[in-house]
Amino acid sequence: MRKYSVLVIALLSTLMLRAQGVIDEVIWVVGDEAILRSEVEEERLRAQYEGTPIAGDPYCVIPEQLAIQKLFLHQAELDSIEANESSVSHQVDMRLNYYINQIGSKEKMEEYFRKPSSEIREEMMTAVRNQMIIQQMQQKLTADIKPTPAEIRRFYNALPPDSIPMMPAQVEVQILSFEPPVPVEETERVKQKLREFTERVQSGSADFSMLARLYSEDTESAKRGGELGFVGRGQLVTEFADVAFNLNDPKRVSRIVQTEYGYHIIQLIEKKGERINCRHILLRPRISATDKVRAIERLDSIRNQITMDSLQFEQAVFRFSQDKNTVMNAGLMINPNTGSSRFEYQDLAPEIAKQIYNLNEGDISQPFVMMDQTKNREVCAIVRLKKKTDVHRANLTDDFQTIKSMLEQQKGRELIHDWILKKQKNTFVQISPEWQNCEFEFPDWIH
Repeated sequence: MRKYSVLVIALLSTLMLRAQGVIDEVIWVVGDEAILRSEVEEERLRAQYEGTPIAGDPYCVIPEQLAIQKLFLHQAELDSIEANESSVSHQVDMRLNYYINQIGSKEKMEEYFRKPSSEIREEMMTAVRNQMIIQQMQQKLTADIKPTPAEIRRFYNALPPDSIPMMPAQVEVQILSFEPPVPVEETERVKQKLREFTERVQSGSADFSMLARLYSEDTESAKRGGELGFVGRGQLVTEFADVAFNLNDPKRVSRIVQTEYGYHIIQLIEKKGERINCRHILLRPRISATDKVRAIERLDSIRNQITMDSLQFEQAVFRFSQDKNTVMNAGLMINPNTGSSRFEYQDLAPEIAKQIYNLNEGDISQPFVMMDQTKNREVCAIVRLKKKTDVHRANLTDDFQTIKSMLEQQKGRELIHDWILKKQKNTFVQISPEWQNCEFEFPDWIH
């Protein structure tokens, strides 16, 4: 009875599409879900556009990938796994903002995709939601993979020599940095400029978005007229969020807000429940050359104390550093891409990589000026090379975590592979005859 009802639904879907003048058909049915020819074609064109290689015949590989996704989504539904809608919306907003930024405007984006932005957003919501659910489902399936040290050693010892990865040169770096003080006169200059912007907007002599494009120092949002896209309170720094979420009149401009990034004025665009879309203009006080020289001299004095052994680098960090991300870690920098303290040179800020390249372990650089990428402002710093590992083949002493991750990934792939094989046997699958002549990765689709 179930097979019959599914096939009827598939047939009706095909007839409806044809009745609408759309040349389409149902080519696979997995459980209660249909896979359409148009879906396969869309994925093929997307892969072609993005330059993503497809290992085999796309009209075999893509339907099988879509079928596997439906297996995960079905199991996730049984296990009550759902995506966080706030995270889904945030991801979609980021993607839409990226497209608008790359294409030039919302209208041009709609013209490019030949769809209204509401439809583009809805399709993105579905795709991102499904992607997040599948990731959660896979994480749940592999959550109990915790290899023991003995298993990791056996795995490593069994690896063919040419399968042991080469590890790039890596360094561990400690940093001490602070911002040169900004003169009161410079801060007042920035505030006065923002007051003038506010007066021009509220008098009707200038448009907020136009001023943001011309003057805001948040370069990314400035391209969109200062617009941030829909965000939740937790995605904004506290001082900014407190003011932005209290705005109610889109025609008014907020008071001047100071954050770690500089000084802002804000204009409300729209509120949706716990999320807000607003524009802002950011200005940063300028640090004079004299202030930089004074900061460099101060750092040079601190460095001399350390090299003369009257002060430990770690002690100096606690006493003088203003880098809140490292100060409680004795200045040790953490790689945001890996969560470890090891960096490849290209993962470091260029100014830091240049300073440490010729240092020996334990050496301290001369003071230098660099851009704090988080705040997009200049800071003065010294760095210490704590540890340096040259290019080498991975070994259990220096690269235990890397080898552990290799084993976890292998076990995860094996577990997922076996899960799919088992799920195939318990799921109704119907493939149109002309789509069956394939060498599938999982051959039991047809039984």
